[in-house]
Amino acid sequence: MERLTRLASQRAVVIFSKSTCCMSHTIKTLFYDLGVNPTVHELDAEPRAGKEIEKALIRLGCSPSVPAVFIGGELVGGANEVMTLHLSSSLVPLLKQAGAIWL
Repeated sequence: MERLTRLASQRAVVIFSKSTCCMSHTIKTLFYDLGVNPTVHELDAEPRAGKEIEKALIRLGCSPSVPAVFIGGELVGGANEVMTLHLSSSLVPLLKQAGAIWL
């Protein structure tokens, strides 16, 4: 859990993902299209540490465990939560507040 907290707070936007997950790909694409340069941790690329982080994400309530998005060091949630914020026009202000985008 400590490692997860440290990684999640290193940048304005941090995404925990798996390279084979289509929803992770969709969320990463959304952020790139918004002009955000998130830090992406591909859990399947780090077998041992990835499993540890995935277990910590599940303990935080992420179900499924990926994608898991942190903005400003705070857990926003998975694909459903991010898309809900985006469709309600709440995502961009949140990204601005965290310093992830300036426009």
